[in-house]
Amino acid sequence: MQKTFDAQVTAAVFERDGAAFALGDGSVRFEDGSWSEAHDGAILCAAPHPSGEGVITGGDDGRVIWHRKEAAGVLATSANGQWVDSLDASADSKLIAFSHGKTVSVIDAADAGFRRDFAHERTVSAVAFDPKGRRIAAATYGGAALWFARIAQQKPTFLKWAGSHIGVIWSPDGAFVVTAMQDNQLHGWRMKDAKDLRMGGYPSKVKSLAFLSKGSLLATAGAQGAVLWPFIGSNGPMGREATEIGYDESSIVARVASSVPHGRLAAGLEDGRVWVADPAGQGLNFIRAEKGAAITALALSPDAKRVAWADEDGEAGVADVAL
Repeated sequence: MQKTFDAQVTAAVFERDGAAFALGDGSVRFEDGSWSEAHDGAILCAAPHPSGEGVITGGDDGRVIWHRKEAAGVLATSANGQWVDSLDASADSKLIAFSHGKTVSVIDAADAGFRRDFAHERTVSAVAFDPKGRRIAAATYGGAALWFARIAQQKPTFLKWAGSHIGVIWSPDGAFVVTAMQDNQLHGWRMKDAKDLRMGGYPSKVKSLAFLSKGSLLATAGAQGAVLWPFIGSNGPMGREATEIGYDESSIVARVASSVPHGRLAAGLEDGRVWVADPAGQGLNFIRAEKGAAITALALSPDAKRVAWADEDGEAGVADVAL
Protein backbone atom coordinates (compact mmCIF):
# COMPACT_ATOMS: atom_id res chain seq x y z
CA MET A 1 0.00 0.00 0.00
CA GLN A 2 1.19 3.50 -0.83
CA LYS A 3 -0.75 6.74 -0.41
CA THR A 4 -0.28 10.48 -0.57
CA PHE A 5 -1.92 12.56 2.16
CA ASP A 6 -2.62 16.30 2.05
CA ALA A 7 -0.84 16.87 5.37
CA GLN A 8 2.38 15.79 7.04
CA VAL A 9 2.21 12.49 8.89
CA THR A 10 3.27 12.98 12.51
CA ALA A 11 3.04 9.34 13.65
CA ALA A 12 2.55 5.82 12.34
CA VAL A 13 1.30 2.98 14.56
CA PHE A 14 0.01 -0.55 14.21
CA GLU A 15 -3.32 -1.24 15.86
CA ARG A 16 -5.21 -4.54 15.88
CA ASP A 17 -6.33 -4.44 12.23
CA GLY A 18 -3.25 -2.90 10.63
CA ALA A 19 -1.42 0.37 10.19
CA ALA A 20 -2.77 3.82 10.98
CA PHE A 21 -1.32 7.26 10.29
CA ALA A 22 -1.82 10.40 12.42
CA LEU A 23 -1.73 13.63 10.41
CA GLY A 24 -1.00 17.28 10.94
CA ASP A 25 -4.54 18.13 9.82
CA GLY A 26 -6.01 16.42 12.91
CA SER A 27 -7.12 13.21 11.23
CA VAL A 28 -6.19 9.54 11.57
CA ARG A 29 -6.12 7.49 8.36
CA PHE A 30 -6.40 3.73 8.62
CA GLU A 31 -4.78 1.31 6.21
CA ASP A 32 -8.13 0.11 4.83
CA GLY A 33 -9.08 3.63 3.79
CA SER A 34 -11.34 4.50 6.72
CA TRP A 35 -10.56 7.62 8.69
CA SER A 36 -11.38 9.73 11.72
CA GLU A 37 -11.17 13.50 11.94
CA ALA A 38 -11.74 14.69 15.50
CA HIS A 39 -8.96 17.15 16.42
CA ASP A 40 -9.32 20.87 15.88
CA GLY A 41 -5.69 21.27 14.82
CA ALA A 42 -2.63 19.10 14.39
CA ILE A 43 -2.00 15.70 15.97
CA LEU A 44 1.30 15.85 17.86
CA CYS A 45 1.60 12.27 19.20
CA ALA A 46 -0.06 8.88 18.89
CA ALA A 47 0.00 5.34 20.30
CA PRO A 48 -2.09 2.17 19.99
CA HIS A 49 -5.01 2.04 22.43
CA PRO A 50 -4.36 -0.33 25.37
CA SER A 51 -7.09 -2.65 24.06
CA GLY A 52 -5.29 -2.89 20.72
CA GLU A 53 -8.32 -1.45 18.93
CA GLY A 54 -7.71 1.90 17.31
CA VAL A 55 -5.35 4.75 18.06
CA ILE A 56 -4.99 7.32 20.84
CA THR A 57 -3.79 10.77 19.78
CA GLY A 58 -2.83 14.03 21.45
CA GLY A 59 -3.21 17.34 19.69
CA ASP A 60 -2.49 21.04 19.82
CA ASP A 61 -6.17 21.50 20.70
CA GLY A 62 -5.40 20.08 24.17
CA ARG A 63 -7.41 16.89 23.70
CA VAL A 64 -6.65 13.17 23.92
CA ILE A 65 -8.85 11.24 21.49
CA TRP A 66 -9.51 7.56 20.86
CA HIS A 67 -9.94 6.94 17.13
CA ARG A 68 -11.66 3.80 15.88
CA LYS A 69 -12.85 3.07 12.38
CA GLU A 70 -16.48 3.57 13.31
CA ALA A 71 -16.14 6.30 15.93
CA ALA A 72 -13.92 8.78 17.76
CA GLY A 73 -14.27 10.04 21.30
CA VAL A 74 -12.49 12.44 23.64
CA LEU A 75 -10.81 10.64 26.54
CA ALA A 76 -9.32 13.66 28.31
CA THR A 77 -8.43 17.32 27.96
CA SER A 78 -5.36 19.22 29.11
CA ALA A 79 -5.25 22.09 31.56
CA ASN A 80 -6.03 25.46 29.97
CA GLY A 81 -5.99 23.99 26.48
CA GLN A 82 -2.24 23.30 26.54
CA TRP A 83 -0.85 21.20 23.74
CA VAL A 84 -0.66 17.46 24.38
CA ASP A 85 2.99 16.97 23.43
CA SER A 86 3.53 13.27 24.15
CA LEU A 87 1.65 10.19 25.29
CA ASP A 88 2.10 6.51 26.02
CA ALA A 89 -0.28 3.65 26.72
CA SER A 90 0.10 0.32 28.52
CA ALA A 91 -1.72 -2.80 27.40
CA ASP A 92 -0.88 -4.43 30.75
CA SER A 93 -2.25 -1.79 33.12
CA LYS A 94 -4.76 -0.24 30.66
CA LEU A 95 -3.42 3.19 31.64
CA ILE A 96 -2.73 6.13 29.34
CA ALA A 97 -0.26 8.90 30.24
CA PHE A 98 0.06 12.23 28.45
CA SER A 99 2.03 15.41 28.97
CA HIS A 100 0.83 18.99 28.64
CA GLY A 101 3.10 21.83 29.68
CA LYS A 102 4.63 20.99 33.05
CA THR A 103 2.05 18.30 33.86
CA VAL A 104 1.79 14.56 33.25
CA SER A 105 -1.75 13.19 33.49
CA VAL A 106 -2.81 9.55 33.77
CA ILE A 107 -6.20 8.15 32.82
CA ASP A 108 -7.59 4.61 32.82
CA ALA A 109 -9.02 3.13 29.62
CA ALA A 110 -11.27 0.91 31.76
CA ASP A 111 -12.43 3.60 34.23
CA ALA A 112 -13.60 6.94 32.84
CA GLY A 113 -13.59 8.50 36.32
CA PHE A 114 -9.91 7.86 37.04
CA ARG A 115 -7.34 10.63 36.60
CA ARG A 116 -4.05 11.60 38.21
CA ASP A 117 -2.12 14.81 37.52
CA PHE A 118 1.59 15.09 38.34
CA ALA A 119 3.24 18.53 38.33
CA HIS A 120 6.87 19.26 37.38
CA GLU A 121 9.04 22.33 37.74
CA ARG A 122 9.83 22.44 34.03
CA THR A 123 8.09 21.43 30.79
CA VAL A 124 7.75 17.69 30.17
CA SER A 125 8.92 16.64 26.70
CA ALA A 126 8.17 12.89 26.72
CA VAL A 127 6.55 10.15 28.80
CA ALA A 128 6.97 6.36 28.90
CA PHE A 129 5.49 3.54 30.97
CA ASP A 130 7.63 0.84 32.51
CA PRO A 131 7.08 -2.69 31.12
CA LYS A 132 4.19 -3.44 33.52
CA GLY A 133 2.52 -0.06 33.09
CA ARG A 134 2.81 0.80 36.77
CA ARG A 135 5.38 3.59 36.70
CA ILE A 136 5.90 6.54 34.38
CA ALA A 137 9.15 8.19 33.36
CA ALA A 138 8.82 11.85 32.39
CA ALA A 139 11.66 13.52 30.47
CA THR A 140 12.19 17.12 31.51
CA TYR A 141 14.96 19.64 32.08
CA GLY A 142 17.60 18.22 34.43
CA GLY A 143 16.68 14.55 34.08
CA ALA A 144 13.71 12.19 34.35
CA ALA A 145 10.98 12.07 37.00
CA LEU A 146 9.59 8.65 37.94
CA TRP A 147 6.00 8.40 39.21
CA PHE A 148 3.79 5.55 40.37
CA ALA A 149 0.93 5.84 37.94
CA ARG A 150 -2.02 5.24 40.28
CA ILE A 151 -0.88 7.00 43.47
CA ALA A 152 -2.37 10.47 43.91
CA GLN A 153 -0.08 12.07 46.49
CA GLN A 154 3.61 11.26 46.09
CA LYS A 155 7.04 12.70 45.62
CA PRO A 156 8.71 11.44 42.45
CA THR A 157 12.09 9.80 42.22
CA PHE A 158 14.20 12.18 40.14
CA LEU A 159 17.03 10.82 38.02
CA LYS A 160 19.36 13.79 37.63
CA TRP A 161 21.56 14.76 34.71
CA ALA A 162 22.19 18.35 33.60
CA GLY A 163 20.59 19.43 30.34
CA SER A 164 17.34 19.18 28.44
CA HIS A 165 15.92 15.66 28.06
CA ILE A 166 13.55 15.33 25.09
CA GLY A 167 12.81 11.60 24.81
CA VAL A 168 12.57 8.65 27.20
CA ILE A 169 12.33 4.85 27.13
CA TRP A 170 12.44 1.97 29.66
CA SER A 171 14.36 -1.20 28.95
CA PRO A 172 11.96 -4.16 28.54
CA ASP A 173 13.14 -5.68 31.84
CA GLY A 174 12.62 -2.40 33.71
CA ALA A 175 16.27 -2.30 34.77
CA PHE A 176 17.24 0.89 32.89
CA VAL A 177 15.78 4.24 31.88
CA VAL A 178 17.33 6.01 28.88
CA THR A 179 16.68 9.54 27.68
CA ALA A 180 17.52 11.39 24.48
CA MET A 181 18.95 14.85 25.05
CA GLN A 182 18.82 18.15 23.22
CA ASP A 183 22.60 18.19 22.75
CA ASN A 184 23.05 15.11 20.52
CA GLN A 185 23.52 12.43 23.17
CA LEU A 186 21.73 9.86 25.30
CA HIS A 187 21.82 9.45 29.03
CA GLY A 188 20.79 6.42 31.03
CA TRP A 189 20.37 5.25 34.60
CA ARG A 190 20.51 1.78 36.11
CA MET A 191 17.41 1.58 38.29
CA LYS A 192 18.83 -0.47 41.17
CA ASP A 193 21.42 2.18 42.10
CA ALA A 194 20.81 5.18 39.76
CA LYS A 195 24.24 4.58 38.19
CA ASP A 196 24.76 6.93 35.24
CA LEU A 197 25.21 5.67 31.68
CA ARG A 198 26.85 8.14 29.31
CA MET A 199 26.03 7.40 25.69
CA GLY A 200 27.38 10.05 23.31
CA GLY A 201 29.16 10.59 20.01
CA TYR A 202 26.14 11.43 17.86
CA PRO A 203 26.45 13.87 14.94
CA SER A 204 22.76 14.78 15.15
CA LYS A 205 19.88 14.94 17.61
CA VAL A 206 18.46 11.52 18.55
CA LYS A 207 14.76 11.67 17.67
CA SER A 208 13.94 7.98 17.97
CA LEU A 209 14.75 5.04 20.29
CA ALA A 210 13.67 1.39 20.11
CA PHE A 211 14.55 -1.82 21.98
CA LEU A 212 14.70 -5.11 20.06
CA SER A 213 15.97 -8.70 20.36
CA LYS A 214 14.15 -9.25 23.68
CA GLY A 215 15.71 -6.09 25.07
CA SER A 216 19.33 -7.06 24.44
CA LEU A 217 19.81 -4.14 22.02
CA LEU A 218 18.77 -0.49 22.03
CA ALA A 219 18.63 1.03 18.54
CA THR A 220 18.73 4.77 17.98
CA ALA A 221 18.53 7.32 15.20
CA GLY A 222 20.80 10.35 15.01
CA ALA A 223 23.79 8.98 13.07
CA GLN A 224 24.74 7.89 9.53
CA GLY A 225 23.61 4.38 10.45
CA ALA A 226 21.38 2.87 13.10
CA VAL A 227 23.33 2.85 16.37
CA LEU A 228 23.02 -0.29 18.52
CA TRP A 229 23.83 -0.27 22.23
CA PRO A 230 24.22 -3.63 24.04
CA PHE A 231 21.94 -4.21 27.03
CA ILE A 232 23.03 -7.67 28.10
CA GLY A 233 23.55 -8.40 31.80
CA SER A 234 23.18 -6.18 34.84
CA ASN A 235 25.56 -3.48 33.57
CA GLY A 236 23.85 -2.78 30.26
CA PRO A 237 26.10 -0.74 27.96
CA MET A 238 28.53 0.29 30.72
CA GLY A 239 32.09 -0.32 29.51
CA ARG A 240 30.91 -1.42 26.07
CA GLU A 241 31.00 0.23 22.68
CA ALA A 242 28.02 0.79 20.43
CA THR A 243 27.93 -0.68 16.92
CA GLU A 244 26.36 0.75 13.78
CA ILE A 245 24.51 -0.91 10.90
CA GLY A 246 23.45 0.53 7.56
CA TYR A 247 26.16 3.20 7.63
CA ASP A 248 25.79 5.70 4.78
CA GLU A 249 27.75 8.94 4.96
CA SER A 250 25.29 10.66 2.61
CA SER A 251 22.37 10.65 5.05
CA ILE A 252 21.25 10.46 8.69
CA VAL A 253 18.87 7.93 10.25
CA ALA A 254 15.81 9.94 11.31
CA ARG A 255 13.61 7.18 12.79
CA VAL A 256 14.02 3.62 14.05
CA ALA A 257 11.31 1.08 14.87
CA SER A 258 11.25 -2.45 16.25
CA SER A 259 9.21 -5.05 18.10
CA VAL A 260 10.85 -5.99 21.39
CA PRO A 261 10.54 -9.82 21.10
CA HIS A 262 12.01 -9.86 17.60
CA GLY A 263 15.41 -9.14 16.09
CA ARG A 264 14.32 -7.02 13.15
CA LEU A 265 15.00 -3.30 12.97
CA ALA A 266 13.46 -0.74 10.64
CA ALA A 267 15.16 2.56 9.88
CA GLY A 268 13.89 5.65 8.07
CA LEU A 269 16.43 8.13 6.69
CA GLU A 270 16.45 11.87 6.23
CA ASP A 271 16.80 11.28 2.48
CA GLY A 272 13.50 9.38 2.37
CA ARG A 273 14.76 5.81 2.18
CA VAL A 274 13.51 3.04 4.48
CA TRP A 275 15.24 -0.24 5.22
CA VAL A 276 14.81 -3.29 7.44
CA ALA A 277 17.65 -5.42 8.74
CA ASP A 278 18.47 -8.15 11.21
CA PRO A 279 21.53 -7.00 13.20
CA ALA A 280 22.64 -10.62 13.45
CA GLY A 281 22.40 -11.11 9.68
CA GLN A 282 23.83 -9.51 6.57
CA GLY A 283 22.62 -6.69 4.37
CA LEU A 284 19.72 -4.26 4.25
CA ASN A 285 16.28 -4.86 2.77
CA PHE A 286 15.13 -1.54 1.28
CA ILE A 287 11.40 -1.09 1.72
CA ARG A 288 11.71 2.28 -0.01
CA ALA A 289 14.87 2.64 -2.08
CA GLU A 290 14.13 5.90 -3.87
CA LYS A 291 15.20 9.13 -2.23
CA GLY A 292 12.74 11.85 -1.26
CA ALA A 293 11.53 13.89 1.68
CA ALA A 294 12.71 13.00 5.19
CA ILE A 295 10.97 10.17 6.99
CA THR A 296 8.83 11.57 9.81
CA ALA A 297 7.00 8.43 10.98
CA LEU A 298 7.94 4.76 11.17
CA ALA A 299 6.47 1.66 12.80
CA LEU A 300 7.14 -2.08 12.78
CA SER A 301 4.20 -4.42 13.39
CA PRO A 302 4.17 -6.47 16.64
CA ASP A 303 5.04 -9.63 14.70
CA ALA A 304 7.85 -7.74 12.88
CA LYS A 305 6.42 -8.73 9.49
CA ARG A 306 5.20 -5.33 8.27
CA VAL A 307 6.54 -1.78 8.15
CA ALA A 308 4.58 1.48 7.98
CA TRP A 309 6.40 4.67 6.98
CA ALA A 310 5.66 8.26 6.01
CA ASP A 311 7.64 11.33 4.96
CA GLU A 312 7.26 15.05 5.54
CA ASP A 313 5.58 15.55 2.14
CA GLY A 314 2.69 13.24 3.07
CA GLU A 315 3.87 10.18 1.14
CA ALA A 316 3.12 7.03 3.16
CA GLY A 317 3.23 3.30 2.72
CA VAL A 318 2.82 -0.11 4.30
CA ALA A 319 4.99 -3.00 3.16
CA ASP A 320 5.62 -6.63 4.03
CA VAL A 321 9.08 -7.50 5.29
CA ALA A 322 11.00 -10.19 3.43
CA LEU A 323 14.28 -11.14 5.07
